Amino acid sequence: MAGQLEGKVAFITGAARGQGRSHALRLAQEGADIIAIDIAAQIDSVTYPMATPEDLDETVRQVEALDRRIVATQADVRDRDALQAAFDRGFAELGRVDIVLANAGIAPLTMEPTYQEWTDVVATNLTGVYHTVEVARKALIDGGRGGAIVLTSSTAGLNGIGGDTPGGLGYTAAKHGVVGLMRSYANVLAQHSIRVNTVHPTGVNTPMVVNDQMQQFLEADPQMGNAMANALPVPMIEAIDISNAILFLVSDAGRYVTGVTLPVDAGFTNKK
Repeated sequence: MAGQLEGKVAFITGAARGQGRSHALRLAQEGADIIAIDIAAQIDSVTYPMATPEDLDETVRQVEALDRRIVATQADVRDRDALQAAFDRGFAELGRVDIVLANAGIAPLTMEPTYQEWTDVVATNLTGVYHTVEVARKALIDGGRGGAIVLTSSTAGLNGIGGDTPGGLGYTAAKHGVVGLMRSYANVLAQHSIRVNTVHPTGVNTPMVVNDQMQQFLEADPQMGNAMANALPVPMIEAIDISNAILFLVSDAGRYVTGVTLPVDAGFTNKK
């Protein structure tokens, strides 16, 4: 039986691990081929370990084990030219693009904050999302088949939880900005039958959240930890929960869903 995305190609940033890898695998399970991008290197202002080239290689291995094609390239979403080259390489090999997932993101929450955290998180989590859509936009439109774009925001893109540090404030501002981008793109691209939505996860069990630096940050501010609790009795959700929501948004099941902010948050935003 053919999958829901048979014959389609998905362009995914931040694909080396965590949510990005989960999205790549879930879409591949439904028949999609993958253009995978990840910086796979450390950003100085981020104190938890970021993805490595070996992580990106593992994503390739797992997608290929599903008998799907994948073109993976190291590229920084902050660098539009490098991102364009990486996308063009994948597009040239796979021949089309139907789905864009702007997933790459960082959360530089540290005990000794610096202004650089603001600069890097906004450049990655907002400008990087803009770059991701823009490098694929012409190919999506020229394909003439419509398409679907999902931008990864956060519950911090719907409320003010983020922390009073340059990294925390920048994270919240960037995730709010992603919603503005989504709403604008949803209107601009609707004439081409390209749908654009955001997903808003609560805390997800990935290396960006589950690390020593994040634990120290939350322990230092118990009020922040309490504020970040979900309504449903789960401390975190899994990456697959976000992937399944994205599958709905990019498949024919969501063919008339555009311009929406979809929380996948165990009731977090509802309790505020």
